[in-house]
Amino acid sequence: MTNNRTTSAAALSAVLLLASVACTKKVSVLPPAPPKVEVAEAPRPNPPTIVSFAAEPGTLERGQSAALRWIVKDATQVEINQGIGVVALADERRVSPEDDTIYRLRAIGPGGTADATTKIGVMLPPPPPPKAEPPRPTISERISNEIQDVFFAFDRSDLNSDSRTALAHNATALKEILTDFPTHTVILEGHCDERGSAEYNLGLGDRRGSSTKAFLGELGVPVDRLLVVSYGKERPQCSESSEECWQKNRRVHFTPGEDQRKANVPAE
Repeated sequence: MTNNRTTSAAALSAVLLLASVACTKKVSVLPPAPPKVEVAEAPRPNPPTIVSFAAEPGTLERGQSAALRWIVKDATQVEINQGIGVVALADERRVSPEDDTIYRLRAIGPGGTADATTKIGVMLPPPPPPKAEPPRPTISERISNEIQDVFFAFDRSDLNSDSRTALAHNATALKEILTDFPTHTVILEGHCDERGSAEYNLGLGDRRGSSTKAFLGELGVPVDRLLVVSYGKERPQCSESSEECWQKNRRVHFTPGEDQRKANVPAE
């Protein structure tokens, strides 16, 4: 009996001791969690914007030039093809394409890329106007510029060496002129100086024209298109009474005759 009481007392003492220890032991408390802070996302950079990209004029003739103009925002690099390369964000460039050409602009930036194109049409220049051919010289102009007068000695109608040399030149020119003007004739005017009677000089002028015509015929000029007319001393080209002046008047002068087409038109 005594042993049972002793055991119970010991057990009770142990329980009381444990309770005392438990009451005196400090209890640790966890601190509250800090508030959660939300981190804002960094703003995304704006994509490049091509405000404008155009060519002026948009159509031109080959050899002319046009202005490429552009404005770009929010880009770090701007490039244009067709050999232009890297350019400023806003600028102008003169170009002279040989054919129709498309220009492409690319803008590059942190926010991405942007592209734009513009076209220049190239036209071939109109052909130059045909050269205006100079007006064809008249038969009067041809004779005046290409045929020489033939001169004679006093009271003579035969040809000397100088006259034959001049007529050899005239023959070549006359054949060309008569070929180019196939319906015309050429008049051989016989002239004399003031000495002698009018009647005598008319005959002398006629003989001078006839000898000239005959020699030209020998050189191949068609004599049927050569007409002899004598003016004697009525139409001198020099009016002084001197040997020098008389020599100028003793001549055969060449002038154009009628256009045979007109001469053969019957009168109404």
